[in-house]
Amino acid sequence: MDEEFLRQAVDLAVENARSGQGGPYGAVIVKEGRVIAASGNKVTSNIDPTAHAEVMAIRLACQKLNDFQLPGCTLYSSCEPCPMCLGAIYWARLEKVYFACSRHDAAAANFDDSFIYDEIAVLPHQRRIAMLHLNLPNAMQPFQIWAEKTDKVLY
Repeated sequence: MDEEFLRQAVDLAVENARSGQGGPYGAVIVKEGRVIAASGNKVTSNIDPTAHAEVMAIRLACQKLNDFQLPGCTLYSSCEPCPMCLGAIYWARLEKVYFACSRHDAAAANFDDSFIYDEIAVLPHQRRIAMLHLNLPNAMQPFQIWAEKTDKVLY
């Protein structure tokens, strides 16, 4: 079954590439042997740089299951997830990920995100996009309030 679900993700990517609705990527999320969400990349059609196929499928699956986590779910992606999608996968608590093409295959097609993988290890102030820490006196207040809450939903 895993190969069939992965084929569905690749078919979505093919459809997306042909239609011009977004980039050549597709993702399918499965729970208990059933597809619960599927999407192609919607970056250009949604005018949203975060609308990668995996993120879109995660959003749809969370809405369908009415939960912000996806335990017991498997993601099938036409390509190895980029760093942003990898973060979303971990935050969603997916159980497993299968992918067809590697990030190197994507780079050969001019979708190279290796610089982002590299940037993660660089100190914030030395990154290509400067990330500068400002020390505000009340910066920790949101975390202090959160720590004191007794009715918080952990994630």
